[in-house]
Formats: sequence, C-alpha cells, structure tokens
Amino acid sequence: MADVNVLLIALNVGFLVLSLGVHEASHAWVAYLCGDPTAKEEGRLTLNPLAHLDPFLSVILPALLYVFTGFMFGGARPVPIVASRMRHPMRGLMLSALAGPGSNFLLAVLFLLCAKILVYGVGMGGNTVAVKAMQGAEFTNLVLAAFNMIPIPPLDGSRVLAFFLPGEVRRAYMGLERFGLFIVFGLLYTGVTGRIIGAAIDPMLSAAEFLTGGYWR
Repeated sequence: MADVNVLLIALNVGFLVLSLGVHEASHAWVAYLCGDPTAKEEGRLTLNPLAHLDPFLSVILPALLYVFTGFMFGGARPVPIVASRMRHPMRGLMLSALAGPGSNFLLAVLFLLCAKILVYGVGMGGNTVAVKAMQGAEFTNLVLAAFNMIPIPPLDGSRVLAFFLPGEVRRAYMGLERFGLFIVFGLLYTGVTGRIIGAAIDPMLSAAEFLTGGYWR
C-alpha cells in the first residue's frame, strides 16, 4: 500500500509539472503569435517542463501539500512577456494571459477522457492507481485554470479584465500588482479563494464531462 501511495504521489507531481509547463508554454506561444519573441529568445517557447520548472514551487511544495493535506497545488517560473514588442499590446497581453488557464482546461478534458477510456474501454477499476492519477490530474488542472483566472494582479485573470477597462481605471487597477500576492495570500488564508475556485470548478467540470461524452455511469 505504501508503494502504491508513493507511486500515486509521484504521478500526481509529474502530471502537475507537465501541466505547469504547458501553461507557461501556452503563454509564450500566444505572445509569440502576437509579435513578442522574448520567451522564444530565452528558450521558454517549449513544452519541455524542465524549462519552466521551479524546484520548490513545482515539485517540493506540491508533494508536501499532497502528503499533509491531500490537496496538490504549485507554480512555475513565469515566462517573460514584453507587451511593447507586441503588435497590439493590450490585446496581446489579454490573449497570452487567457492561453494559460485555457490550456489547463483543455488538459483537464484530456485527462478526464483518458480516465474514462481506462475505465470503460480497458476495464480498469475506479480505484486503480492509473485512474486515480488521471482524475487527480484532471482536478489539478481545473484548479489551476480557476485560480489563475481570479482577476487579481498578477494572476492571468487580471490581464484579461484589464483589456476591457478604460485607460485611467486600467492603470490604477494594474497598480495593485505590487500588493497582488499579499491580497492572494490573504484571500487564501480567509478561505475566499477556495470558495471562488469551488464555484468556478463546477461549470468547468460540467463542460469537461459534456465534451467527453457525459457524466460517469
């Protein structure tokens, strides 16, 4: 049993690292399409998760959280994006920001589909390590998508919201970025972030279920 738990933890951390890499690569790819080659020049336009890895945020912290809380979360090194190099800076920032959470939702759909194939196509039980790992990766990606879309600078959702704000309001709003992480941690501590993520995951999960053929039988 202990070996199974270690394997499941390793798979969950591995899928998280992979998902974080895809998230950052998606930012880099869309920024490049919008005219900013900065991430490409620094070797970050790649799906290789090692290029985006932060040893503590991407591996150590998620493993510790999973062992002690059963909940897995983490982060990666943000890709460098220079809006002034984009053809349309504000639109480019918005699209590149949206790409990260969007990639996590698509990964959640993919992992859910894999879990269903293992259960209904291969005949694996729902409690097998492979199925649990796929379901864990699905949930992790839904959390990453929901968390990053919270509109608090510097989270991705703030770049999306900023695009729709008038100039003066936008500047004041983005000025909150210097305090953004304190606000995020404060909301995490009070449980507000958890409630926001919980509310956002339900419709995303329903969409993922729909895209993969309906709810579990």
